[in-house]
Amino acid sequence: MSDQVLIFDTTLRDGEQCPGASMNTREKLEVARQLARLKVDIIEAGFPIASDGDFEAVHAIATEIQGPCIAALARTTEKDIVRAGEAIAPAAKKRIHTFSSGSDIHLQTMLNISREENIKRSVNAVKIARKFTNDVEYSAQDTTRSDRDYLVELYSAVVEAGATTLNIPDTVGYAIPGEYGELIAYLVARVKGPGVIFSVHCHDDLGLAVANSLAAVQAGARQIECTINGLGERAGNTSLEEVVMAMKMRPEIFGGVTTGIDTRQLYPASRLVSHMTGMVVQRNKAIVGDNAFAHESGIHQHGMLKNRANYEIMRAEDVGRTSELTWGKHMGNHAVRKKLEEMGYKLSDEEIRKITEAIKTLADKKKHVYDEDVRAIVEGQFTEVPQVWKLDYLSVMTGAIPTASLRLVHASKQEPVSDAGTGDGPIDATLKTIDRITGLKGNLVDYSVASVTRGKDAIGEVSVRAQFENGKIVTGKAAATDIIEASALAYLNALNRHMDDQRRMAESEKPSV
Repeated sequence: MSDQVLIFDTTLRDGEQCPGASMNTREKLEVARQLARLKVDIIEAGFPIASDGDFEAVHAIATEIQGPCIAALARTTEKDIVRAGEAIAPAAKKRIHTFSSGSDIHLQTMLNISREENIKRSVNAVKIARKFTNDVEYSAQDTTRSDRDYLVELYSAVVEAGATTLNIPDTVGYAIPGEYGELIAYLVARVKGPGVIFSVHCHDDLGLAVANSLAAVQAGARQIECTINGLGERAGNTSLEEVVMAMKMRPEIFGGVTTGIDTRQLYPASRLVSHMTGMVVQRNKAIVGDNAFAHESGIHQHGMLKNRANYEIMRAEDVGRTSELTWGKHMGNHAVRKKLEEMGYKLSDEEIRKITEAIKTLADKKKHVYDEDVRAIVEGQFTEVPQVWKLDYLSVMTGAIPTASLRLVHASKQEPVSDAGTGDGPIDATLKTIDRITGLKGNLVDYSVASVTRGKDAIGEVSVRAQFENGKIVTGKAAATDIIEASALAYLNALNRHMDDQRRMAESEKPSV
């Protein structure tokens, strides 16, 4: 049995299905670049049949990203598989991941087909997928609530049809580690095929996704499907950074298996995905949370000063948590480009120019500029949303009656528009004034703020979810040293996204000539 566990990252597919975590093509490309730097084995880039935007993103990733295999998801229908095949066509290494279900509850109440018909459709899907690539993965949803003997019959049939990877999903997060390990061992022993790899895809509904995935590795699985920060539907998926570091730190427990992951890219990947999706990482999150390498207890601090191994089983540097005080207002474009390339960013001349100016502006506001500050600035450039409304001026007065004075500029108008308003607090006053100036009423359904960097003058990152008149919830995000400014910018980002969605919808409804 192979001693390498393949890492199949589905952040851009299952992870993006987390409510409010959708990304545009530019954002997905940037995450895919980081996943390539992380050296994941497979990137599941999306579900091409879902929308034109999803197809375009998968095709763009397949065109540009080198190194990882690029996978696309498809149901067992021919149109799904053809669309997936077209989307991944440019990739040097490509995979089609087709799926059905294994449990009777799914077959009877969702798909309305018999067990026999499910096998027939699954076999046909694999055969069609093989016309596009020799690398075909098959999944039967809800295996942990399925009849084991039927799973043996189903998986054996798709292997004979040409499937090369068999995924055993715990779709609803139902399994317990010992039980899941037994299921994997049962299937590994009974489903045979040359070079077939058994894969696992676990959800975290009971908080056991990582534990179940690791139990599966001990039972013979050699691919783990996971996401950065454990992002995903409901309670999320298996956390990539956690399973990778668990196997790295405890090789004796897992039979000496390895991964090809560059663990120094884990923290940068976590930060990037958090920013792109607006999903804030909890402070006590293992490996990548703000407190993961923090020590406040006097006893712990004393032990750390004597020897870091007293209270840390891994080094912060091993997961990419290092920072240098090398940024400043005297840096030029060339120096900024070189540093950003070292951090793994690939940017245009115009983006470098804008970021250099932003670094200089920030350096005038705070004493030290850290790598995390610059990451926040850079990641703020990855939005493709047309800036219909821009913030030109903001002044806030607090006290008995919080008041906000704003000046906004509309992209199609020469003259800026100014107004002032009051609210329950400075942020409420600011957002209400934006509504009045733009003529769009938004309802704030979620608001979160997190410190991106350290110190009293740290950059604050604000994520908002706003609902406008069409009922759709739109995500906005922004970062600034002033939280009220960041809130205004994040709300404007959401408002501009809403306006762009409305424009696209109107264009799609125009009759074709």
